Amino acid sequence: MAWFPKPYADLVARLRVAFGFVLVAAFAWFAAPTPGSLAAGLPVTALGLWLRAWAAGHLAKNERLATSGPYGHLRNPLYLGTLIVAAGLAIASRRLLLAALFTTVFALVYLPAMELEGQHLRNLFPEYEEYAARVPLLWPRLKHAGACDRFRWRLYLKNEEYQALLGLLAGAAFLAWKAWR
Repeated sequence: MAWFPKPYADLVARLRVAFGFVLVAAFAWFAAPTPGSLAAGLPVTALGLWLRAWAAGHLAKNERLATSGPYGHLRNPLYLGTLIVAAGLAIASRRLLLAALFTTVFALVYLPAMELEGQHLRNLFPEYEEYAARVPLLWPRLKHAGACDRFRWRLYLKNEEYQALLGLLAGAAFLAWKAWR
């Protein structure tokens, strides 16, 4: 079942990076962090970043269907990790407006992207339909329903997930500077 018209999903998928830059600019401009909000929010962002890293170490894009690691609990751990990172940044920023902005962008940009990716995976991997029936889209199930492959640093590096770490470190440094200036 498609939630979003394909032309819309295609458009926002192409603009996803641009929306990311808009979100970064909004966080930089409107954030009003304090040492306490950083202490509360940054561990949440670290949890989201850890989930993204774990997922990247199990993802061989377009080569095989990812069902190991976090993919045995949910189909979109990278997006859930992004959502958790954003929640931590919203906590650190102390701005409800930023949380509402990211929630809106997530609903209008990332959910259609997940739908497109699901269609792509259905076309690429015949076993995706059965996998999708067992594993939830975004909310993790406790029981693992996938393969038991090991985390691979090679995949983490190939997927360039270290860029998220570098971006988060830069963002955290900026928020710390803003909190203590």
